[in-house]
Amino acid sequence: MMSRSVRDAVPWVTTAARLVVAGVLIVAGWLKIGTPALSVQAVKAYELLPEQVATAVGYGLPIVEIVVGVLLVIGLLTRAAGAVSALLMLAFVVGIASAWARGLRIDCGCFGGGGQLGAGQEPGYLWELLRDAGLFLLGGWVMWFGPGRLSLDSALGLATPRGVGDVDGDGGAEGVEGDELGAPSTV
Repeated sequence: MMSRSVRDAVPWVTTAARLVVAGVLIVAGWLKIGTPALSVQAVKAYELLPEQVATAVGYGLPIVEIVVGVLLVIGLLTRAAGAVSALLMLAFVVGIASAWARGLRIDCGCFGGGGQLGAGQEPGYLWELLRDAGLFLLGGWVMWFGPGRLSLDSALGLATPRGVGDVDGDGGAEGVEGDELGAPSTV
């Protein structure tokens, strides 16, 4: 059984996780959306997808990042947005690890730019992998624990908070009910 202080902290930790992932996604998408050709170039640099698929991903990725980020900020469809963000981060981890393993020397293109590195530039694969793995974990946390505090999901009654003590995975805990902001409160 978790202590009351841990149970009380979970909604705030979830809110913080939601906002961190949202901030990264919105910034990344915003920096790429104005230069779609560079976004496409960055996706193609990984040499993982067929030409047409890479082009579609390059154009669509900034939009998806911004939309998912905004959903996380406002706390709407939070579990789904957390799942999509986690899947995006997992795809980024796989892509970066693949580029590193194959000896490609590319800029990840995560925050604009992308493609081949210039002379004398070194890839930052380890840092990028650690960053995206951490963001994957935060997205998974949001997906598991739901909206946290200050979310539209909770305000609209769309959230079913998953209690910290939810061992059966049904989304609720014995004796725990969510308040209007998604925080568990003992009944």
